Amino acid sequence: MSDTRPIVGVLGLQGDIEKHLAVLERLGARGRRVLAPKHLDGLVALVLPGGESTTMSKGLARNELVKPIQAFAEAGGAVLGTCAGAILLARASRNHPVPTLGLVDVEAERNAYGTQLDSFVAPADPGGDPAFEGMECVFIRAPRLLDPGPEVEVLLRVDGEPVLVRQGRRYACTFHPELTDDLRVHAALLEA
Repeated sequence: MSDTRPIVGVLGLQGDIEKHLAVLERLGARGRRVLAPKHLDGLVALVLPGGESTTMSKGLARNELVKPIQAFAEAGGAVLGTCAGAILLARASRNHPVPTLGLVDVEAERNAYGTQLDSFVAPADPGGDPAFEGMECVFIRAPRLLDPGPEVEVLLRVDGEPVLVRQGRRYACTFHPELTDDLRVHAALLEA
């Protein structure tokens, strides 16, 4: 009997790869670690996890994944970038520039909330997208999303700052949803 579950890739360069894969399994999807262009074949969605954006950007180039990921998204594949993954999805990184994929019309400011020691958990502001009402957000060296373009929808804010945005089937998330038991961000990716 063949496995008919949707296949979702998780960029396997660094970050909470296993935690993202576990969340996807809990949602009924099959997870696949993506390290080469051929690993994008058959995916319905792709997660770019947190990590260190400079290292991840270099890994994307070294593994010849930049153009294939752009093509995957432009062909309609759903993409979620969390923390450093959100930086990679942005049109540009405003401070400490790194090459980005340019798939979401926002600028990212790296480490906007401070160092690892400045990590925090905060509730989402009320009044955002009702699908994410009451979400707790875990921030670790998180970026800030700035100047969203006209096609970018802000789904969630914390202290007035956009922390989850969507442009079509592409989601940029400055926090780490994989570190909580709340599956809604990943579920939205699967439903996109």
